[in-house]
Amino acid sequence: MAVPDLYADLKRYWGYDSFRPMQERIIQSLMSGSDVAVVMPTGGGKSLCYQLPALTMGQTVVVISPLIALMQDQVAQLGDMGIPAALLNSSQPADEQRTVMRAAQQGAYRLLYLSPERLARQDTVAWLQKVPLAFFAIDEAHCISEWGHEFRPDYRQLSSLRANFPDKPIAAFTASATKRVRQDILEQLRLREPHKYIASFLRANLRYVAHQCDKKSHARLLVAALKAYSGESVIVYAPTIKEVEQTVDYLADRKIAAVPYHGQMETGRRRRNQERWMNDEVRVLVGTIAFGLGINKPAVRAVIHLSLPKSIEQYYQEAGRAGRDGLPADCVMLWQPKDAGLLAYFIDQLNDPNEKERAWQRYHTVRRFVESARCRHLQICTHFGQTPKWERCEMCDVCGNSPDWLAETPSEALAVKKKRKPKTKVAARPEREEAAHPERKPVSPPPAKRPAFLSAAEASAAPPEAELMELFKEWRRRTAERAQVPAYIVLSDAALADLCRKQPSNLRELLGVTGIGERKAEQYGSEIFATLESYRKGARAAAREIAQVSPAEETMRMLAEGRSFEEIAQARGRQVVTVVNMVSDLVEKGRLEYRVEWVGEESHRRIEEVVRRLGAQWLKPLREALPAEITYEQIRLVVAYVRGAAEAPLR
Repeated sequence: MAVPDLYADLKRYWGYDSFRPMQERIIQSLMSGSDVAVVMPTGGGKSLCYQLPALTMGQTVVVISPLIALMQDQVAQLGDMGIPAALLNSSQPADEQRTVMRAAQQGAYRLLYLSPERLARQDTVAWLQKVPLAFFAIDEAHCISEWGHEFRPDYRQLSSLRANFPDKPIAAFTASATKRVRQDILEQLRLREPHKYIASFLRANLRYVAHQCDKKSHARLLVAALKAYSGESVIVYAPTIKEVEQTVDYLADRKIAAVPYHGQMETGRRRRNQERWMNDEVRVLVGTIAFGLGINKPAVRAVIHLSLPKSIEQYYQEAGRAGRDGLPADCVMLWQPKDAGLLAYFIDQLNDPNEKERAWQRYHTVRRFVESARCRHLQICTHFGQTPKWERCEMCDVCGNSPDWLAETPSEALAVKKKRKPKTKVAARPEREEAAHPERKPVSPPPAKRPAFLSAAEASAAPPEAELMELFKEWRRRTAERAQVPAYIVLSDAALADLCRKQPSNLRELLGVTGIGERKAEQYGSEIFATLESYRKGARAAAREIAQVSPAEETMRMLAEGRSFEEIAQARGRQVVTVVNMVSDLVEKGRLEYRVEWVGEESHRRIEEVVRRLGAQWLKPLREALPAEITYEQIRLVVAYVRGAAEAPLR
């Protein structure tokens, strides 16, 4: 199909006037029937590369995706744009699955989302052979490689696609794959003379910072960071479920609202927390690595890691969730030496010698990344096989660009500013490494100098427009709640910012706003115009006050009501161990009176006897000296009692 038709559909459905780098050529390769391998950073626009040809070709594209939540969001987003799409997974009722399968055979969908486990079933293969297919799109394709950081055995079965559907093109998409992983993807999927598109791994709008902390400065710097990004969306990655919950409670005690996210949460609560963050009800989300795959929130101003990641690939993917709108954003790692010990412990638990060796290689690469005096952007690019012609990026702490809040004291903050050198003589000239088929693009210009931190509203809107932006966000929040979808599905922050700049007064002008196609203009046009009119008449967004409840006070109140640790954990959406740790801290600090019934008289006596003999500094030797039926939680509570008694003033 001619290029003008692509542009017409791009404008009509997505509301964009032009493609991002490489998108158009990837689409043309797919429409010509070629296999395709695409490596494009998070936020580079991979999904459009298979969604637009699905629409234009008029056949069904099967998308293999690893997460149900990701599939659900993409189907909702496509539906909002007027593009028929569906997903099929085992959590759906049987009659719903049958309905989707019948409709797919009749060619009702342009995009059909399946999990790799579903595709491995022989009955699924037989059914798909009756569906009018255009091609297969493999999302998160690095999962197919044993050399990848997120290897999933179920992805390995996708190698059968070529045998079962020999005449259908296959497109593999990933954001983070080294040369070795890329080669493995090509071999496993048996791609035939694929057109390869490898974007630069440079994310020039991101500032990378890796800062070594001790236990005391670690917590204090996190609070300083979140205050610096106040009012902005932030992701905080913690290494364990326990640390996720404790971090959320720690922040709440300091009047910083945050929601937790981890794999052991009840599904409804986890989904609700994600939606509250996506819809800007709460700006800070603290999660394990279970959070983020497929998360499409453009205006994340910072991603903060509270420990060393397992690999550079993992870090690049997670940090890359910041600044997807192209505006400046920070990727900060606050790590401690003990993190290395934790990583080493988990590596030692691996049984497969080859898997263990790969894990150790990733470990040493991460250590070099945080400890080296070499530009961090340069380290990332070279890790993925890119060979930049520059040595400095001016967008990382190694190159002298650190956030002011990272300084220990106000005087150090001033010293940091004085230390920064002029950047004009050493500005990097990173190239856009596009191993694209068939021609190469010229090198890109130097990355922009990093300004002082600006909020999304400040960066995208003049002061009067910032108030309009808040009013539109309030409207978007209500609209999303009504439709029960994430806020970004209604309109992106980039679209809202363009609305504020252009303030359209008719349908033609509305269609000129970035990200608003015909369907969205039809759906939301009257409400957008009404919002603009009310703004001109003086309407402003209502102040959103989030009630701050101290987790400690809430826990003590429930204890006073006679609730058990299990009941408190259920009510607060926490693990029991998190509640016990909080109670223990309160006992140690003298804020809560210890109760023997929490542990039991006999267990208390035995634990206290061992504590008096071995000391209360470490829990592990106490655990080893006590019977197996005594739990860590019981030991922790008695240790808190002993420590608290030792600290109590003499009367």
